[in-house]
This record gives sequence, structure tokens and C-alpha cells, in this order.
Amino acid sequence: MTGHGSGRRKAKPGHITFVGSGPGDPNLLTTRARAVLANAALVFTDPDVPQAVLNVVGTELPPAVGPAPAPEKGAPREQIPGQDSDGPIADEIAPPVVSVGPDIRPALGDPAEVAKTLVAEAKAGFDVVRLVAGDPLSIDAVITEVNAVAKAHAEFEIVPGLPATSAVPTYAGLPLGSAHTVADVRGEVDWAALAAAPGPLILTATASHLPEAARTLIEYGLADSTPCVVTCNGTTCGQRSVESTLAGLIDRATLAGGNDPAGPLTGTLVVTIGKTVAHRAKLNWWESRALYGWTVLVPRTKDQAGEMSDRLVGHGALPIEVPTIAVEPPRSPAQMERAVKGLVDGRYQWVVFTSTNAVRAVWEKFGEFGLDARAFSGVKIACVGESTADRVRAFGVSPELVPSGEQSSLGLLDEFPEYDSIFDPVNRVLLPRADIATETLAEGLRERGWEIEDVTAYRTVRAAPPPAETREMIKTGGFDAVCFTSSSTVRNLVGIAGKPHARTIVACIGPKTAETAAEFGLRVDVQPETAAVGPLVDALAEHAARLRAEGALPPPRKKSRRR
Repeated sequence: MTGHGSGRRKAKPGHITFVGSGPGDPNLLTTRARAVLANAALVFTDPDVPQAVLNVVGTELPPAVGPAPAPEKGAPREQIPGQDSDGPIADEIAPPVVSVGPDIRPALGDPAEVAKTLVAEAKAGFDVVRLVAGDPLSIDAVITEVNAVAKAHAEFEIVPGLPATSAVPTYAGLPLGSAHTVADVRGEVDWAALAAAPGPLILTATASHLPEAARTLIEYGLADSTPCVVTCNGTTCGQRSVESTLAGLIDRATLAGGNDPAGPLTGTLVVTIGKTVAHRAKLNWWESRALYGWTVLVPRTKDQAGEMSDRLVGHGALPIEVPTIAVEPPRSPAQMERAVKGLVDGRYQWVVFTSTNAVRAVWEKFGEFGLDARAFSGVKIACVGESTADRVRAFGVSPELVPSGEQSSLGLLDEFPEYDSIFDPVNRVLLPRADIATETLAEGLRERGWEIEDVTAYRTVRAAPPPAETREMIKTGGFDAVCFTSSSTVRNLVGIAGKPHARTIVACIGPKTAETAAEFGLRVDVQPETAAVGPLVDALAEHAARLRAEGALPPPRKKSRRR
């Protein structure tokens, strides 16, 4: 229990908002739904709402007032990628104060009890969100909740969700047209009317319901050869569709996956029946993407893998994030304290940030001394790449220098000005970075006439090993590919989980990372021309498409496609 998130209790009764989660893909949330969830402090949710949708909850809550609490003894440390990256690393900058986060609870009990709880919280002065899997007014139990809330004269709003019965066929490449019929065969069904209905049939079911439903439709007049497509995990990166016929659905082996390495069809299924199945060969856009069906290992810190994971999903892959590096404060704060004092006193001409971690470390030190972005007044700022620059801009400061070409230490050196005693009043450069940083950048700046104050802003340490299941997947080839974004991720992944299997395609963000991978005996298959996350994922997708066109993809292995 987290105490109603940020605890935004009002003097008057709160507001109840019923929000539909849609079919599964958080990108299909309505604009209103996303805004409500992002600002929600108290949420009652269905158990089958996808985690990707729950991740939106509370993301725009303001921080709580007061200093950050000390972590509990034994609590896991925050884990952040290391310094030695070829390219920019995305990061979430922690403010100097910490939000306690949203309070997310299961909606337990029958509809009347759920409604009673919602009303009680609203009367206590809290705004309440009731998050529903799918579309609120398409579910009988939720309609009962809404009626009970209305009867209690509580203020409420309903935000619809995109129905799975229209979204999932679209993601499966199945046009429905203006005349189609929807039925949930898990409940009462008028089978005669359903079998005689015009246009495609779209059924909601589970694997246990389908054989009997198919048998009954055949009994009421549908041909046993009628084509159909069964889709599970619709609209997510784990979506899988199986083509069959009504007669084939009676055979439970079809639903069990047969010899498909992905295994049985599970969860709530959407079944599309009719001639529209013929369109799938040319309209199957979602499952025909370059990395569809691939499970890709992302060996980075969980809160920093967002950009890469989003891009992988965009190409059809299922990313699995494995923390490999953690960040800790320097052993002694003296260096950083002197550096911050030097910023205030005008000791430096430039501050060079080589990672978002360095930005974070300096900003947190500002917070300790009651400083803000004004401490950078009169100082020029250089950033190794756009991700780092974006974090600086988040504090209202625009960097003077970001490499226009290669976003790396070498790219920054190519564009960094030489010291000019006439135009530069100060010749010192502050370089806050990791304890294991290489000397390439510092040496290059010295060659340009600058005096360097190289300060340890944070230490990188190896994270705890991943779960046994993940380690087994790494060693046995359960991952189709792995994306390395720094030499540290290579070293630490091998250290905590072992070397990836030879069948796993290895993608490295840049030459330094690729060199480290080769030192560990890994075959580097993919390296983008530009050392950045976007080009890395795009290069992996192009590599997969090329292998598929050549018929050279390794045979699939049976594995779990976690949503």
C-alpha cells in the first residue's frame, strides 16, 4: 500500500473515472485514457489489464514534498548503465524529491462491492480510476458497477477503450467491412442467429470454449471448411495468429499449437471466421515485420531500456530487459563537492557530459546544496550525444555543443574548439564521469590546450544475476538476438549470466563495444554506421530481413513469449 500515491485528497468528494484499457497495446489507449492514467494516484484495476498499460499509471504525478527517503535495508539498488558507451544512453533523471507513486489495487469482489469501494474512496476526497480490460460499457459486470455508482450520486466519467473485436482482426490483417457480427461464446449465445448472421463472425473465447463453439456452428449450418483465424495476445508484441477451418477448431491440437515452437494459444482469443481470411495473405502487416516472433535480449538497466525496447517492439520483436550495471555514488563526495563549488565560483569554461548518469549526478549534488540550473550561468555545456543533451535541456539549459556527426567521445572531440587565450577567459574543463571511464576524451581535450578536471561523479558496479530462466535462455539460444550498447554491458552480462549461445545474433552499437564482444569470443553480426540506439535496432531489423530473404534464418526454438 502506498497511501494513495501523492495523497491528493480534496476537501470535497472526488471523481470516479472508468477507463478502458483497449485491446492490449498501450499505444492504442485514447488520448483521454492516457492522460487520466498518467495523472492517476488511486487505481482499481482488472487482473488481466496488460502490464504495458499499467506502466502508464502515475507517470505524470508530481513528486511528493520533502527529501528523498533512504532505501530500506536490503532493498534493490537502482541500476543504471555504465559510462563506456559508444553512443548515447537514455535515462530518467530522478528529481531531488521522490514521488511515492500511484496506489494500484485489484478490483476485488462482485460488481456491487467494487462500486461500493469506489464510492467510499470518492466520498473520502480522492479521485479514483477504475481501469477495465477492454471497453467499460461492453462488459456486463462493469455496467453494473457504473449503475451502482450513478445510483449513489457520485460524480463519474466513462472513457471508452478500443474493442478487441475490431482492433485484433485489424492487427491480424483481416478487414471486417461494415457488416460483421460479434459474439462472446463464453456466455449465452443464440447459435442459430449467429450462424445465419451476415459478414464475418468475430468471436471472443478461450481455447476450452472453441471446439464446442465450432461444432455448434457447423450443426447450425456453417460449412466445416469455413476459414478462420485464431489470434492470441492481440495487438501486443506477443500476438500470434493461426489459420484453420471450423473443422480444424474442433481438433484441440490446432489450439495446442501443434509443432509450433511458440506453444499453445492461451488467454482470451479473438476468432475471425469467414471469407475475409483470404485477405490476410496481403494485409498481414503486424506479423510480417522484420523482427516478428523474435525475442531480443536488452542487457541494460530496466529504467533505461525504454527507447530500445520501444523500437524493437516497433519492428515486431519481444524485448526482454536484463539489468547488468548498477550505479553507486563515489566513495568520497569531496571531488564532486569541490566541482560544484567551482561551478558557482566561475572556475570552469566548459562542462562536458558524457552520459545521462553524469548529468544526474551533478543535478543531485545541486539538490544537496540548494542549487538549480542557474549554477551553470556563464559556463558552456557540451554533451556526447542527443540523449544526454535532452536530459540537460530538461533542466531548462541548452547545451552549446552536441556532435552533429558521430555521437561519441571521438565525435565530440572532432567538434570541440581549441583553447584560445584571447577569447577564453578560463582554460578549465570539468569532466564529471564514471570511475571506469577511458582517457580518450580527457587526452584529446588536453591536446586542444584545455586543463581538465576529471571528477568521479559515480561508480559503476555489476548488477545481480538475472532469474534462472533468463540465464538458461541466454546459454541455450532462447534469445534470437542481443543488443549491446556499451562495453560494460558485454562484460557484465557475461559475468552475471554467461555468454550468449552461438545461434544468438549479436548486435553492437559501435566499434568499441564490438571489440569488447570479440574479446569475449562473440561473433558480432550487426553494427550500425551511426552509434545510437535507433540505428542499432534498425540495422538489426535489416539484418533479419536479409537473412529471411536468403532463407538463412536459424530454425526456431521452443520458448516462452512473455507479454
